[in-house]
Amino acid sequence: QVQLVESGGGLVQAGGSLRLYCVASGGDFSRYYMAWFRQAPGKEREFVAAITWSGGSQFYADALKDRVTISRDNAKNTVYLRMHSLKREDTAVYYCAASDYNGSEYLSAISEYRYWGQGTQVAVSS
Repeated sequence: QVQLVESGGGLVQAGGSLRLYCVASGGDFSRYYMAWFRQAPGKEREFVAAITWSGGSQFYADALKDRVTISRDNAKNTVYLRMHSLKREDTAVYYCAASDYNGSEYLSAISEYRYWGQGTQVAVSS
């Protein structure tokens, strides 16, 4: 069973950039399909981006695809989320998630992911 720990969140000004990290332990990281979700105050958790086990394919929420980049380093058991041109509405807790799925399709449903981290808070100020 894999454990996920996110970091890299914090307070950033609108227009700024941030890089989030998710380090995995307790499993073979390279076999997991990975994703980032976020949950803003008073809102449901939503999909941000996903990446296949090899890193060969990435998928993004339409509203965010121009401002975020997901990547992974299997040698470091880490998945990253790079965000730029941040807006106040990007304020949320960002969660890393892992799925046992080993294909290359687009997975954006929360139910597809078995393992979750505790989240890292991102706050964007104007």
